[in-house]
Amino acid sequence: MIKRISLGLLIVALSTSCVSKKIYNDLENKFAELKKENRTLADSNEELTKSKNQLEADQSKLQSEYDKLKAERDKLLADFTAADKNLKTLQASYKALEKDSNDALSSNIDKNRELLAKLEAKEKSLAAEQERLNKLKADLEASSKRLNELEAYIAAKEASMNKLKETLSKSLKAFEGKGLTVEQRNGKVYVSMENKLLFGTGSWAVGAEGKTAVVAVGKVLADNPEISVLIEGHTDNDKILGAIGGGIENNWDLSTKRATAIVNILSENKGVKKDNLTAAGRGEYAPLMSNDTPEGKAKNRRIEIILTPKLDEISKMLNEL
Repeated sequence: MIKRISLGLLIVALSTSCVSKKIYNDLENKFAELKKENRTLADSNEELTKSKNQLEADQSKLQSEYDKLKAERDKLLADFTAADKNLKTLQASYKALEKDSNDALSSNIDKNRELLAKLEAKEKSLAAEQERLNKLKADLEASSKRLNELEAYIAAKEASMNKLKETLSKSLKAFEGKGLTVEQRNGKVYVSMENKLLFGTGSWAVGAEGKTAVVAVGKVLADNPEISVLIEGHTDNDKILGAIGGGIENNWDLSTKRATAIVNILSENKGVKKDNLTAAGRGEYAPLMSNDTPEGKAKNRRIEIILTPKLDEISKMLNEL
C-alpha cells in the first residue's frame, strides 16, 4: 500500500510542475522511515515469539525432569525390594548351613570346617548386602522426600491458578455474554476479550466498558504479584487500507498497539508489578476460527491476557535433586 502511495506521489510530482524536488525527496525519506519501522516491528515480534517458545520449552523440560525423577524413585523402590528379598534368602541359607554344621560336627570335622568357611563368606556377603540395602533405603527416603516436596509445590501452584481463575471469573461476571471469557489450560489462565468490548474499528483506544473490565483484571493481578502476564493482541485478516487514527502500518502494528493500550491501563494500578507485564502483537496469525465469515472474524479480533505462574522455584528444587 505504501509503495502504491509513494508511486502515486511520484507520478503527481513528475506530472505537476508546481511540486518541488524537495517535496519529492521528503516523500521518499518518509517511505524509507516507514520501511525501517516495519522491519523493527517484525524483529520485535520475532523476539517475542522466541521468548514464548522458550517458556514453553522450559515448561516441557521441567515436566520431563519430573517424570524422570519419578521413574528413578520407582527403580530405587524395586531395587530395595529385591535386596530385601535377597537378604532374607541369605539369612535362611545361613540357618540351614548352621544346622547342617551342627549335625555333621561329630562325624566329619573337615566337612564342618568347609561349612564354617562358607558361613564366613556368607556373613561377609550379608554384611555387604545389608550396607547396600541401608544405602538404597536412605537414598529412596531422601528422594521420596524431595519428590513429595516438589509434588506438593506443583499442586499448590495448580491450586493457586484454580483460585486465580475463580477470582477472575467472579470479578468479571458482569461482562459474561459481552465477548469476555476466562479459561484455564495447560497450567495457565486465559482472559480473552473480543474487540467489540474494547475497541472501535481500526482503533487502539479502549472504550469505557472495556476499560472497566481491564481495570477489574488489574485489581486481581495486584493481589497476585508472583504471576507473569502476557497481553497478546490479535486481528482478523482484513488488510489495513489508508491512514487510520494517525496511521497504522498493518495488522501487526494494530495488534501491538492494542496490546500496549491494555498494558498501559493495567499499569495504572500501582499494585501491579510492571516487570511482570509483556505486550505482544500476533496480528492475524493466531486465529481462533476461520476468517471466511463475519462471525469468525469477530472471534479472531481479540485481546488475550495470559497468566502464568513463575517457575523459578520449581527449577531450583529440580536442581537440588
